[in-house]
Amino acid sequence: MTSSSMSNKCQKLRPGETYAGKQGFSYFEGIARETTGSQAICMHILRIPPGGRAKAHLHESHETAIYVMEGNAVMYWGERLENFMKTDPGDLVYIPAGVPHLPINTGEVEAVAIIARTDPHEQESVKLLPELEDLVP
Repeated sequence: MTSSSMSNKCQKLRPGETYAGKQGFSYFEGIARETTGSQAICMHILRIPPGGRAKAHLHESHETAIYVMEGNAVMYWGERLENFMKTDPGDLVYIPAGVPHLPINTGEVEAVAIIARTDPHEQESVKLLPELEDLVP
């Protein structure tokens, strides 16, 4: 089935397969150009184990919206990861395009979130920032 024929019909997915993101986490495959032919959005589920930490990164050309379903995590963000945000179940988080960030599950249980992005290819504009890694303990 071609991408254009996929995008002309409603579809239902059940997350099953995972893929390794450049950021250092595994994501449950969800709605993306590759799975549904989506033109402008990507949505998937992220599960972060206790102590799990992403690599410092940014998304060059897409915005991110996150809904925290379970667990607690923190996120360092900003040009030098100088800002700190704690998240709890029920929180909504917005990350503008181009903003460096690094999430960590500091809790004792798995953190689960639904993530939506304005790029149908979730990994296309991920840029790793190894020079910022040591700024976060």
